[in-house]
Amino acid sequence: MIAQRTHFHLFRSAIRSTSLFTMCHGKRHPVVVIDKQKHTFRKQHGLQDIAPLVKSVEETPEPIPTTVKGTIPTWIRGNLLRNGPGKFEFGNQHFNHWFDGMALMHSFQIADGQVTYRSRFLRSDSYKKNSEMNRIVVSEFGTLALPDPCKNIFQRFMSFFERMKPTDNASVSFVKYKSDYYVSTETNFMHKIDPDTLETKEKVDWSKFIAVNGATAHPHVDPDGTVYNMGNSYSSKGAFYNIIRVPPRKEALGDTLQGAKVLCSISPAEKNKPSYYHSFAMSENYVVFIEQPVKMDLMKIMTSRIRGKGINDCIYWDPKQDTVFHVVNKHTGQVSPVKYHTKALSNFHQINAFEENGFLIVDMCSSDDGQALQIYNLQNLRKSGEALDEVYNSTDSYFPRRFVLPLCITNDTPLNQNLNTRPNSSASAVCLSKEKVFCMSEDLHDNELIDYGGFEFPHIHYDRCNTKPYRYIYGCGFGHVVADSLIKIDLESKKLKAWCQPGVYPSEPIFVPSPNTEEEDDGVILSVGLTPTEDKGTFLLVLDAKTFEEVGRAKVPVNIPPGFHGTFNSLV
Repeated sequence: MIAQRTHFHLFRSAIRSTSLFTMCHGKRHPVVVIDKQKHTFRKQHGLQDIAPLVKSVEETPEPIPTTVKGTIPTWIRGNLLRNGPGKFEFGNQHFNHWFDGMALMHSFQIADGQVTYRSRFLRSDSYKKNSEMNRIVVSEFGTLALPDPCKNIFQRFMSFFERMKPTDNASVSFVKYKSDYYVSTETNFMHKIDPDTLETKEKVDWSKFIAVNGATAHPHVDPDGTVYNMGNSYSSKGAFYNIIRVPPRKEALGDTLQGAKVLCSISPAEKNKPSYYHSFAMSENYVVFIEQPVKMDLMKIMTSRIRGKGINDCIYWDPKQDTVFHVVNKHTGQVSPVKYHTKALSNFHQINAFEENGFLIVDMCSSDDGQALQIYNLQNLRKSGEALDEVYNSTDSYFPRRFVLPLCITNDTPLNQNLNTRPNSSASAVCLSKEKVFCMSEDLHDNELIDYGGFEFPHIHYDRCNTKPYRYIYGCGFGHVVADSLIKIDLESKKLKAWCQPGVYPSEPIFVPSPNTEEEDDGVILSVGLTPTEDKGTFLLVLDAKTFEEVGRAKVPVNIPPGFHGTFNSLV
């Protein structure tokens, strides 16, 4: 029998208007309340208006000083680099989706206990063309560029039949290939960036090196510097998922992506409806691709201009389909014939993966609902009162879960019984045939995490723990449509520590290890606190990673919009 586990599902009919609070830094803070009898939870109403967070800002290309409160440890030397949307209109035309805003890069340079800040808009072709025409001329994820009004009626009509070109607005993350820094998104374009000045150096097209039409903004790196990534390719035979490998060294005059190869290709369950994915998992010997039932309809994408629809309207959630784990040998490129199935779930970010005693452990943040992409339309984020509550309550939360995949499946493997023999693990893996194993996850948290609305933007001590057994996860709690707390989870006890301050919305936590670190959590957490009700109230936050107590903050005298991902560029 498949082991049955109880999950806390969100039944919207059970939502009631109750006034419930917990104490956070001495102040009342809204929480989620569990009804343990019905295994449901009700979300707090009366969410704070966050519309000021999604307004366009000006860039700050020259470094400006900050005001430090508390202590910024002097051993921290480097740049916290962050990326995200920062401009949401050109002329009288406005973008529709949060993901569509023009990439604004941020740098918090930390040295000798002081912090300076600067920002620059990425000089992508999209940004330059939109700026030149003072209107939106390049289509984005949720915004379809309208025909040039200067063209005649026939020309405007024919423009709807032109092929939609992918944007190079790389607004998702900073990534590193062979010591070079790039900003990236999910198309085939990246831009090389000077990490000290944030100047845009050159545009790189993945398709010039290998046959892929894009790559994720979350590559993984082996200790020798080899980088792995994923990208789709499209042909008359349909779509393929491709595992990409980039060698660790480059020739003196060579390009950063020189030598990149497609390690293997995986066929989707439906050739014209591949899954959307934002990241993937990697252990010491395997790459794990999670094919989820968040689907992209290629026919609708190809005809989106004719239909006047953006790409986001071509993505849909199919809860009737399983989620499938594809396991690939990193050394040989061989795809395992065994497919690991689980129930329908959605996933943006994996946490970590490692091998132990014949099992492949995959930890990730997932939800039982797959419609999160749809709620981040800018019109939703700019709502207030009951309308904003309704947006928040319309989608499920993400929680950290662990899947245990048995690697050795043979003809002698017993069927219809749980193969997970790991001690103190409630995950299950039941072999249904020699090529199919059905898995159920275990939660990596206790009930307290539900009070914080779930967990996303996970980070670990990457250099030390990636592909290895580990103990601590850092991430954001989502008691609002955007993150409103920082959380540390101890995987041994499943207990959490949290930092939150009413009215402050933190960015993803970046772990920076202290010099000569001995324990996994020796170091600090860097995050950026945003304040929609306080003008120019943004600050760089520094937490002790072990105690999760605030060490110091550096207040920035400009407004900063929320972003997506970043990294720390050490100068030591």
